Amino acid sequence: MTESPAPAAAPGTPGLPMVVRADGLPARVRVHEVGPRDGLQNEKTVVPTEVKAEFVRRLAAAGLTTVEATSFVRPEWVPQLADAEQLFPMLDDLREAGTDLPVLVPNARGLDRALALGARHVAVFASATETFARRNLNRTVAESLAMFEPVVTRAKAVGLRVRGYLSMCFGDPWEGPAPEAQVVQVATALHTMGCDELSLGDTIGVATPGQVGSLLRALHAAGVGPGSLAVHFHDTYGQALSNTLAALQHGVTVVDASAGGLGGCPYARSATGNLATEDLVWMLHGLGIDTGTDLGALVATSDWLAGRLGRPSPSRTVRALSHQE
Repeated sequence: MTESPAPAAAPGTPGLPMVVRADGLPARVRVHEVGPRDGLQNEKTVVPTEVKAEFVRRLAAAGLTTVEATSFVRPEWVPQLADAEQLFPMLDDLREAGTDLPVLVPNARGLDRALALGARHVAVFASATETFARRNLNRTVAESLAMFEPVVTRAKAVGLRVRGYLSMCFGDPWEGPAPEAQVVQVATALHTMGCDELSLGDTIGVATPGQVGSLLRALHAAGVGPGSLAVHFHDTYGQALSNTLAALQHGVTVVDASAGGLGGCPYARSATGNLATEDLVWMLHGLGIDTGTDLGALVATSDWLAGRLGRPSPSRTVRALSHQE
C-alpha cells in the first residue's frame, strides 16, 4: 500500500479521510444511487413529490451521475412511489443535462408508463430464490423470468439501457443460504436475456467477503464478468463495506448505495438499510478511488432529508460530519 499525495486539505482534516491507495483496486467507481427509489420505498409517511424531486436534484448536484428516480409499480404495491407520473417529468432538465435517471419497471405495463414519459434506462427486479419470487412477484423464478423477457427485449429494441436486479443472492429469510449454482443460473438467464448490467443484491445483509468473492468467481466462470456486474449490499450485520471491498478486489466497479443509508425491502422484514452512500464514498476516497462526488454535499443532502423525515440519518459518516445527535 502506498500513501497518495495529499489532497487540497491536509489528510485527517475533518470531512476528509486519510488517502492511502491499495493495490489491485479500480481507479474509479461509479456509485449507482438508489435513495430516491429503494431508499424511500419503505417510508411509512408519504414524502411529498416536491421533496423527492429536490432530493434527486441535490444528489445530482453532489456529483452523482446515476440516480434511480422512482418505480412504475402499481400504487397499491408501493404507495410511496405512487407519484411516478408526477415526479419523473419534474426531472426532465436533469436528464437533458446528462444525469442518468433509471426507473424500475416490474412488467410490460410498467414499461409502457416509463416509455410514455421518455425514460431511457429501466430496471427489472428478479429473485434468485423461489420463496421471495412468490412473495415479491407472485410467480416462480421461471415464471418471473418469462415475464421479464419480453420487457427486456422491447426495451432494448427501442434503445433503452436495461439493468437487472437480482435479489437474495446470498441468503433468503425463508430458505436460508442461497445456493451459489442457483444464483449463477438466474443471473446468467438475465444476462442472456439482454440486461446490460446485473446488480447482485444481498437483500437481507447476510453476506460475508468470502461468499462475495466465491460468487463473483463462479459468475465469471459462467461468462458473466465483473464488467457486467454491480453489487447492492444491505448493512444488517455491518458487513456492507467489507463486502464492497471484496467485490472491488474482484474487478467490480459499480456499487449501489442509498444516501443516508435509507432503505430496506417491503417484502422481506429482515432487510435493513442499504449501504449509505456517504459511508461508501468515505471509504473509496480513502482508498484513492475516484467517484466524482462531493462528500460534503452528499452529507448535507442526507442531513437535509433527515430533517424532512423527522429522524437522524443512520449513516455513520453523516452523523460524524453533520454532528447529528
